[in-house]
Amino acid sequence: MKPISYGRQFISDEDINAVIQVLKSDFLTQGPTIQHFEKEFAKYVDAKYAVAVANGTAALHLSAMALNVQPGDKWLTTPITFVASANCIRYCGGEIDFIDIDSKTYCIDIVKLEEKLKSVPKGTYKGIIPVDFAGYPVNMEEIRSLANDYDLKIIEDACHAPGGFFVDNQGTNQKCGNGQFADLAIFSFHPVKHIATGEGGMITTNNKELYEKLCLYRTHGITRNEDQMSENHGGWYYQMIELGYNYRLSDIQAALGISQLSRADIGLNARQEIAQRYNQAFTKNDHIQTPFVANEANHAYHLYIIQIDDRKGLYEYLRKHNIFSQVHYVPVHTMPYYKNQENTKHDLPIAETYYDHCLSLPMYPTLTINEQNYVIDKVLDFVNS
Repeated sequence: MKPISYGRQFISDEDINAVIQVLKSDFLTQGPTIQHFEKEFAKYVDAKYAVAVANGTAALHLSAMALNVQPGDKWLTTPITFVASANCIRYCGGEIDFIDIDSKTYCIDIVKLEEKLKSVPKGTYKGIIPVDFAGYPVNMEEIRSLANDYDLKIIEDACHAPGGFFVDNQGTNQKCGNGQFADLAIFSFHPVKHIATGEGGMITTNNKELYEKLCLYRTHGITRNEDQMSENHGGWYYQMIELGYNYRLSDIQAALGISQLSRADIGLNARQEIAQRYNQAFTKNDHIQTPFVANEANHAYHLYIIQIDDRKGLYEYLRKHNIFSQVHYVPVHTMPYYKNQENTKHDLPIAETYYDHCLSLPMYPTLTINEQNYVIDKVLDFVNS
């Protein structure tokens, strides 16, 4: 069996042709393809505005800037995420604290979040970054309710979950990143994600003022808009009115993104079918814990994560058989950087227990049934031996 990775991109002939068309066009960057991608992506997640950026980390950083994170501001997030979810607050000089995860969903525990907020003076924390982990949608309606009670801003990290949704109290499907509850939401277009552009990211929002800030910050803080400038010397003139960054996406990447987006639902359905086959194979096995999915949630399955007692043993066994599983993630609060930053030790037993047992199995739309059956067989061979 050829090597099977935990995730991989699928580039079609249509994708290649879309990129070629841009390569033959007048614009390789800062052209019309970017706006087209933004418009189509906003439509896909039901948001009013979308801002394409260089990568998911840039999306997080710009979001923190747009929400005016200041030195000393304290924000909350989950420890089970990629470090960028926390780092964006540190980039702005803020401080990050962690809330333990829910033992079923592996997302931030909303009950523990509320307990934390009640235990400190109101105003201690300025915001929260919930993560739709592995593709499981956080109930953003509940997060918004808490945010309103405690004057918190929200950045939803939806990198794992385009196409995912939860059902709100009115019975309406609320797509991840739709801007109904979060101030800003961010996505990543890394090759193993649902939509691949090589590198790339997107920020979505329903707030026009935040949208305009993001557009400014991603391009050095420079504007040619006469309404924003203090003076105008002519058609060549521009002004830098804020300190921004070069966090732009190129038209080449945007063209690939548009093509990938056109079949996003096909990929999502394939991921869910793969997950169902794993579930059928593993659910009745006492040695394997499969992902939980509530009836009111549509899991986007960026990752398919099992819990197993001998995680390291299975990881190494699969590698010997050309199956390259992965661990998502080493808890952020255990990283030396964050251990050195904090004044008190975090008590996050669920996150640490999860980490000791989690393993991401191969999950991507082009995983064949034969390949998946091979993975299933090897997992079962190990746990039943």
